Amino acid sequence: MKKFKENLSGRVFFALALSSISALALITIFIIVNGVPIIAEVGLKNFFGMTWAPSRGLYGITPMIIGTVAVTLGAVILGVPIGICCSIFLSEFAPASLRNLFRPAIQLLAGIPSVVYGFWGLLVIVPFVRDYLGGPGLSILSASVILAIMVLPTVISISEVSILALPRQYKEGALALGMTHWQTIRSVILPSAKSGIVASVILGIGRAIGETMAVIMVVGNATAVPTSILDAVRTLTANIGIEMGYASDSHQQALFATGIVLFIIIMALNATAQYITRKR
Repeated sequence: MKKFKENLSGRVFFALALSSISALALITIFIIVNGVPIIAEVGLKNFFGMTWAPSRGLYGITPMIIGTVAVTLGAVILGVPIGICCSIFLSEFAPASLRNLFRPAIQLLAGIPSVVYGFWGLLVIVPFVRDYLGGPGLSILSASVILAIMVLPTVISISEVSILALPRQYKEGALALGMTHWQTIRSVILPSAKSGIVASVILGIGRAIGETMAVIMVVGNATAVPTSILDAVRTLTANIGIEMGYASDSHQQALFATGIVLFIIIMALNATAQYITRKR
């Protein structure tokens, strides 16, 4: 009877795990079946063209790819240094009382709905950019600031865990050799935790690329190639979110094809993060 229960439990857990993989497989098949036909119809050259005009049968997604890269790059430049510095502070400098205060606050950042970030950006960041830096305010810079805040929990949490997971002998040995605390952090701790920190950055990039609602509210949603960080753009996720509600036929298929591009990018980023983590 005991062996039967163990076998039954194992099969139940296997079925639950298999259901998760099956859901991913079904989503992948659904996106591919609905998106590949339009790519085959218009051709890769036109699909990665410079003009998005579904009413004229033009489905070039390159402006949205450029917009996605620009916004994500801005979020990385603004958010990653802050996130790494916060993780160093929490793991190396902060007293226990501050750590107990900061960690729940950082976790709370991850739990705030994206629409709240977008609403705050629309009322605070966009007017600030418009009044002090110029342009319409709805821009790459505004979206980058919002996304930088949104990726902080990912970067801080994983980087801190990577630093805390290092053997104490690394730090003790460096201090015993006469290094200062900062020299130990810079020359020993950060290089040793490099793989975990890089993985946190890659996962943060994936979080930024996949964000939709907050970006739609502050990025301006112009299907044009930007020339400045103060220009309005449209990201791949924003394009799907805006147009899927009324799209049909080839237009809808083009949005599914856009989802394939996003899916490949996110899968590549996650695979890279997994590879780096395992290599460590």
